[in-house]
Amino acid sequence: MSLRRKLSGSLLAFVGFVLSPLSWWNDAFVNLPLALVFAWLVSWPFSPDWQSAVFQTAVVLGYWLTNLAGFILLHKGASQLLEREGQAARPNWTRDLLVSVGYTALIVLLIKLGVLKPLEGYFGNRL
Repeated sequence: MSLRRKLSGSLLAFVGFVLSPLSWWNDAFVNLPLALVFAWLVSWPFSPDWQSAVFQTAVVLGYWLTNLAGFILLHKGASQLLEREGQAARPNWTRDLLVSVGYTALIVLLIKLGVLKPLEGYFGNRL
């Protein structure tokens, strides 16, 4: 296997692992900030009447998309690295799904409590 293929597979697997729910710390430091930025960008052009609903939906969608991207990148990277050595170990999809649903419930709760909100909610109408 070429060095380039090993490096490429390792990088994809690492980025995938960081984005996936397989690492316990990534949601607070990676996925949630990415989901918030996604939600801020998506909800920004909407009127204040719609902004909160669009923001909430976009945070959840952004969070799920980061997890999905993580699984896809992790699979692609592992496939590159393990192509000749056999199949990669199967992840525990039930546990991973439950963790994602739990974090999603936490995100929705934080939105409902006003901890997470559209940018205007933090800065008023100054944006």
